[in-house]
Amino acid sequence: MIGPDITGIADTLGIAADTATATAQLAAETGLDVDTAYAVQTALVQRRLDRGERLVGLKMGLTSKAKMAQVGVDEVIWGRLTDAMRVPDGGPVDVTNFIHPRVEPEVAFLLDRLPEPGEPVGDFTGAVRAVAPAIELIDSRYANFTFSLPDVIADNTSAGAFVIGPWSAVPDGLDNLGVLLEIDGRLAQVGSTAAILGDPRRALDEGIRLAGRHGVRLREGWIFLAGAATAAVPLRAGVHVRAVVEKLGVASLRASS
Repeated sequence: MIGPDITGIADTLGIAADTATATAQLAAETGLDVDTAYAVQTALVQRRLDRGERLVGLKMGLTSKAKMAQVGVDEVIWGRLTDAMRVPDGGPVDVTNFIHPRVEPEVAFLLDRLPEPGEPVGDFTGAVRAVAPAIELIDSRYANFTFSLPDVIADNTSAGAFVIGPWSAVPDGLDNLGVLLEIDGRLAQVGSTAAILGDPRRALDEGIRLAGRHGVRLREGWIFLAGAATAAVPLRAGVHVRAVVEKLGVASLRASS
């Protein structure tokens, strides 16, 4: 029996991203399951690496009930980050490069060493060099931002771009910090880091475990995006976005066209 065409699906998603043109969902038609979807994700990201980009970290997806409800998916997932996805703090993002961009506030970790799967939370600060507020720009390549679980995994968990705010030492507690998302100075979303699997540190452990199933180990110096603390908000040209995380500070971007 011939399985899904991994390269063909990756090419379809890659072209959709490169041309900012939505494609139809692929999993139902191609018989894509979760494990094969991660193989597609690998091939999709390899397209980026082949043109000179480099891996700089991992990201978690659907770590909050709000995000699960928003997209109709109920399992935590992970994806990859490249250097070309990073936007300087306060810098511009051209929304015409995306299909239907949305932004969400997150917490980012900078890895000091390779954490071990199942490592106790008490040893967390030995693996993490610093923490920062962050913004992730997500952009599903599927029409109407709708997809199944294999679809979104294959699409590198809707990764589009990300901003990292100022790094700081890891505070004693990360499990219930207030989070705000502001658009042009107006409050768009209010949340808590508790929405990220109850504690963003758990997202790191989950990311290590899930990525490890597919032979991917986090590296020293990588960035790890723990997941969104609120539902995502559509990004329009001309707006200024700020993510504010209690004790950690502010990350921001400007949307241009």
